[in-house]
Amino acid sequence: MALAFDEFGRPFIILREQDQKTRLRGIDAQKANIAAGKAVARILRSSLGPKGMDKMLQGPDGDVTISNDGATILEQMDVDNQIAKLMVELSRSQDYEIGDGTTGVVVMAGALLEQAERQLDRGIHPIRIAEGYETASRVAVEHLERIAQKFEFDVNNYEPLVQTCMTTLSSKIVNRCKRSLAEIAVKAVLAVADLERRDVNLDLIKVEGKVGGKLEDTELIYGILVDKDMSHPQMPKQIEDAHIAILTCPFEPPKPKTKHKVDIDTVEKFETLRKQEQQYFDEMVQKCKDVGATLVICQWGFDDEANHLLMHRNLPAVRWVGGVELELIAIATGGRIVPRFQELTPEKLGKAGMVREKSFGTTKERMLYIEHCANSKAVTIFIRGGNKMMIEETKRSIHDALCVARNLIRNNSIVYGGGAAEITCSLAVDAAADKYPGVEQYAIRAFAEALDSVPMALAENSGLQPIETLSAVKSQQIKENIPFYGIDCNDVGTNDMREQNVFETLIGKQQQILLATQVVKMILKIDDVISNSEY
Repeated sequence: MALAFDEFGRPFIILREQDQKTRLRGIDAQKANIAAGKAVARILRSSLGPKGMDKMLQGPDGDVTISNDGATILEQMDVDNQIAKLMVELSRSQDYEIGDGTTGVVVMAGALLEQAERQLDRGIHPIRIAEGYETASRVAVEHLERIAQKFEFDVNNYEPLVQTCMTTLSSKIVNRCKRSLAEIAVKAVLAVADLERRDVNLDLIKVEGKVGGKLEDTELIYGILVDKDMSHPQMPKQIEDAHIAILTCPFEPPKPKTKHKVDIDTVEKFETLRKQEQQYFDEMVQKCKDVGATLVICQWGFDDEANHLLMHRNLPAVRWVGGVELELIAIATGGRIVPRFQELTPEKLGKAGMVREKSFGTTKERMLYIEHCANSKAVTIFIRGGNKMMIEETKRSIHDALCVARNLIRNNSIVYGGGAAEITCSLAVDAAADKYPGVEQYAIRAFAEALDSVPMALAENSGLQPIETLSAVKSQQIKENIPFYGIDCNDVGTNDMREQNVFETLIGKQQQILLATQVVKMILKIDDVISNSEY
């Protein structure tokens, strides 16, 4: 407990219960924080690149996740340390903003922390290191801007987009099907993209999966896939030129809002009540028929009597469809969601060229395909796979590919992958260090050395000698003055990333460098850690 005394000699408490707190100050606090950050980066380092390893994580409820996606691994990990949580947030923000490069950003932050520790040992003040890093990151980002190349593409020639998505998928477990999955991702993005405004709404792309079949059976549906079947087994399984009524009101007689009680003491009264209910159902079904609906999709359920009546009147129906699916169906078919039955009009019906029910394998599982819709701005990617873990990992991989395609439509500048961008940035930052006379020069050189950690990790994970490989590629870049040479991870026989078609988005790479620098600066500025003791 820390005490102070006022001018009359009376004590007052400044900090209470200090004995129950643990405290780290100065260089010890910085070293402890750096060690925590490096520990997280070390976990992800082996997952970087096309030959990176996967991690298997078991959740508290026994669920197993197998992934090499940085954001997924860190989110599933049980992290206690506050600095380690900062690294998790770093990976998550890269995932939200760019969608790809979540492992690389953490590896880079870990390397920057490692270099910062060496500078601290030299006696350089952490603020000077942070300023040096900030300067170096600006140099690196500007250099990337200079070496970036524009990719021209249109709806008919989307090969450049496919090649960039294949680079993203090559590090995933699905890399044997990377060509077909990249094409599916690009076609899906182009289907919903507004190319004039250079904008893509990924909410219009629904990613569904079902266990069974092969990964090669994954397909793109220009419409909506609903994990439901017709409410009655005798209803037609295929409807052409469908007019769809989309209801969020229950398909049943209305219930009064007030507390009520109906006294039935004779058979006649019961018969009257039953007839009233039947008449109400009759009117509801007739209303749907009158407005021209050939299919009813309802958010709620309806009882067997209504179901039988719908079947008898030859009006197919689907029940218990979720709110998100209803919205997508409304967007795709150009229909309106009807909250009250009285508001149903012919103008509010959605239109689809084909609605069909499809069964899978020997199971009773069925799904509903709504295709050839009036508005093709909503699509579904339907993933098949041998087990649930495979489907979940494929969903994550497809998400990364979709984000890369979206980023290229927003900004069609690319840099070359395989560590080429990091190596050329490292050389540029190293050359720029001599222009700064102060102590920052050491921090700028340290930043250049940290950038080398990404190509070294790529080489190490590919079974190559990291230091030899990096020095050979560096000398080749300097000798020929070409910034496109990187690590030959796939053993193709050339280091030229243009020939290997290994591309990354410019905004993704710049974001990686800026985010990693930002987090490292924050960690270096912490010089006092007060935490509750473990007991």
